[in-house]
Amino acid sequence: MSVFNRADDDGVTRGARAIVALPERGENARTTEARLDEAAGLAAAIGVDVVDRVAVRLREPKAATLFGSGQVENLATAARMAEAELVIVDASLSPIQQRNLENALETKVIDRTGLILEIFGERAATAEGRLQVELAHLDYQAGRLVRSWTHLERQRGGFGFLGGPGETQIEADRRLIRDRMAKLKRELEQVARTRTLHRSRRQKAPWPTIALVGYTNAGKSTLFNRMTGATVMAEDLLFATLDPTMRQISLPGIDKAILSDTVGFVSDLPTQLVAAFRATLEEVTAADLILHVRDISHPDSDAQAADVLTVLREIGVTGEEGAPIFEVWNKLDILPPEQAEHAVNEAALRDDVAIVSALTGDGVAALRDAVSARLTQGARLRHFDLPAGEGADLAWLHAHGDVVSSVPEGDRMLVDVRMTEMEWDRFQARRQP
Repeated sequence: MSVFNRADDDGVTRGARAIVALPERGENARTTEARLDEAAGLAAAIGVDVVDRVAVRLREPKAATLFGSGQVENLATAARMAEAELVIVDASLSPIQQRNLENALETKVIDRTGLILEIFGERAATAEGRLQVELAHLDYQAGRLVRSWTHLERQRGGFGFLGGPGETQIEADRRLIRDRMAKLKRELEQVARTRTLHRSRRQKAPWPTIALVGYTNAGKSTLFNRMTGATVMAEDLLFATLDPTMRQISLPGIDKAILSDTVGFVSDLPTQLVAAFRATLEEVTAADLILHVRDISHPDSDAQAADVLTVLREIGVTGEEGAPIFEVWNKLDILPPEQAEHAVNEAALRDDVAIVSALTGDGVAALRDAVSARLTQGARLRHFDLPAGEGADLAWLHAHGDVVSSVPEGDRMLVDVRMTEMEWDRFQARRQP
């Protein structure tokens, strides 16, 4: 059984009691309360019952325990008073720090990276997602062979294949981990090749692709459902979506487009996950337009946006070769009237922003228009001399461009079409054998 759940005497499973400890060091763009809320939200996403939250000011991190000795004693007292079975440290801990804290606090300890990995381990639904999560878990475990985490020995998704505790087994365990990681990487490379093949087929077929990105719980899946009529899981829960979902949509002037819903980002996203999920996020790198969905009602919306852009830079999305990014300011419906009016006025001054409520649908029609305008931006007149029998090419041009004229001339068809550079490239790719 996972440390995150325990059974009462009557056999009813309920969330483990936990306290959240937030180390505060130097300046941070977020408020302490918002950071504690996010940490508690991450814990709730895995079914943990957070019974206390503590912010601990660090003058200088201690190599052995991160916190000072007096602060460790205070945390131990807080854990005992709260009858906590788990202490969540909202920071990255070294293996030694984690083990020392567990000994001092006499309870299980998990850091931010481990918590996020646990969430991904529980939520990954596709075979690819499970491979990526296991790879990230193993990378994380490689330095933690002191075996202080019994919950990682459970039989789930291949994560519990290691043997029992024992220092004499460390080298053998490391070899097992290296071998397993190599195998997973080979399997993921095959997945990436398959995904690339599917993507090249879509590019030939010819529909523009739009990727939704954003901070976790910004409302991406709700907007995805609103625009596609799908029923993707959309809850007020961090990391509700882990596996990418794609649906066909129509836009004004664009018969077909592909909309992709992706995993939400979060501050201090574990490097293991950024690397492991690179294949999944390739859907973003190959998009023609990126919709950056922001929770405009959140007090740390600007800091969240900065974190998203940081991850996009890490996976190589931004820059001259990257797709244009269009911001979608979501959750207009829960803004107080004065703030809502200010946000609407601010968005109106920018040509790269749309403001919506994905929940109520307000502003979504205008967003569709804006997305269509972005995808058709820079369209110019193209001249085509097609065989009269090429009905498929002519139909494609009607579906993906603005056909200005179509004049038959003998066994030829002279067609003038206003189309973007992107659609021109797609048409040329489509005609290649």
